[in-house]
Amino acid sequence: MKFFSKAQRTTSVAALALALALAGCSAQAPGTTPATTSSATSSTPAVTTSGTSAELASSIAEATHFDADDLTWDAAKETTITLSNGASAAAGENAGSVAVDGNVVTIKAGGTYRVSGSLADGTIVVAAGEEDVVRIVLDNASVTSSTGPAVDIKSANEALLYLADGTSNTLSDAASYTDTGTDAPSAAVYSLADLTVAGPGALTVNGNYQDGITSKDGLVLASGNVSVKAVDDGIKGKDYTVLLDGIYSVTAGGDGIKSTNETDADRGWLLVAGGTLDVSAGDDGIKAATTLTISDGTATVSKSEEGIEAPHIAISGGTVTVNSNDDGLNAAGGASTGTSDAAGGAPAGGMGGGMDTVGDFSLDISGGSVTVNAEGDGLDSNGNASISGGTVVVNGPTNDGNGALDVNGELAVTGGTVAAAGSAGMAVTPGTSSTQSGLQITFDSAVPAGTAIQLADSSGAVVATFVTSKQTASLVLSNPDIKAGAQYTVYTGGTASVKAGLGTGSTAGATQLMAVTAGEYTAARGPGRR
Repeated sequence: MKFFSKAQRTTSVAALALALALAGCSAQAPGTTPATTSSATSSTPAVTTSGTSAELASSIAEATHFDADDLTWDAAKETTITLSNGASAAAGENAGSVAVDGNVVTIKAGGTYRVSGSLADGTIVVAAGEEDVVRIVLDNASVTSSTGPAVDIKSANEALLYLADGTSNTLSDAASYTDTGTDAPSAAVYSLADLTVAGPGALTVNGNYQDGITSKDGLVLASGNVSVKAVDDGIKGKDYTVLLDGIYSVTAGGDGIKSTNETDADRGWLLVAGGTLDVSAGDDGIKAATTLTISDGTATVSKSEEGIEAPHIAISGGTVTVNSNDDGLNAAGGASTGTSDAAGGAPAGGMGGGMDTVGDFSLDISGGSVTVNAEGDGLDSNGNASISGGTVVVNGPTNDGNGALDVNGELAVTGGTVAAAGSAGMAVTPGTSSTQSGLQITFDSAVPAGTAIQLADSSGAVVATFVTSKQTASLVLSNPDIKAGAQYTVYTGGTASVKAGLGTGSTAGATQLMAVTAGEYTAARGPGRR
């Protein structure tokens, strides 16, 4: 299946995913046979790049396994599976394709299977044909296994876990598995086929062995109220992981949510195109092997080592909040072809890059709201970085071994609002390709958390207000109101009304500190840790 070139994939994938979220989630209620196909599907021509919702939805339907048809079926043709310890039974359309062996229930053919009841120690297995589509409608179902996964999808073209409206479902695997060989299952919900999770109901997944939900192919999270707790990784897709809508809460000892394929061209990407995602991770929060895109929705990493990590990160919309013990947003990992862009091997732009190699990595923010609280580097790119829109607030490190901004290559600021606070030793500032001006404030002594920092122009009008969330020695500010070459006065104190550190304020009662000139940045002392 042909996908996107490297130059196209960041913007194309984000736009396509968002369009699919709008088109797919408006499909008719499941369990009915629609009189006509949805308008998004029926009007789609061949794949084009003109950008209408229907055309883009069609394009992403080709790029993934999911489309609006996955969420519509004929309720009269459902097969019912009633789970009961030692007495599970099937009835309806495809009852003959359901085998019950003790507490192992095996689905052997495509179709729609409505599952209710509980197994105290059992497994639902899917062993369908390679062309079959299997829908499992969880209708107040609970499955716990003492030997392996709760749901084990061994073969199918694609599988769908649909959470019936008003229901609460639970899937829990064993703490240790009987089968620990190569390619053996390793998650409470484990699929060797493309997997979709959807529906308005609720699902709790307990990954007691390793992972919570794993697809060794593509994974689409289309809707649902889903809580995942896992010893290792929370949610993991291989070729792609896509969040279109729904509420997903992930608590993981390893990575929170990720895609893993770093060997196949144009695979291994992750998209957040809607919904609400909240991750608490022992390692990386949100991670992709190749490209990670956030175009809409709310993505919160409440705890992590590195918050968001991929070789290429693009944020064009939505609300992103990251808390990390190390780097907040980190464009790194995977394969890289490094180059030195400036004379003597130094980076092409951005103060403080030092002698670090500029690799094939990128961090691009063109919209949305991004708030980072990092003990390591706040925004870190081992290649280039750009900010062209949106609001970016970085509460960076207090130690001089890291910086609020850390870019090996050029940091280009051409729009948006940026406030990056942190230590002064490794501070990086916008590079020469920036078309929007800004300034750097380096304090004689670090100001404490909770300090209001006001920037006023020559007339006394406040053009920027920032309130620190931790001790701050350096602050980089850029917004459309800051004019290159103009002189500004820096105050601390006064009054401030802020959200995520930025807002409006007054210098009444404030202390005047210094004068700074926009566009005149102070060089940092050296490169930060990558």
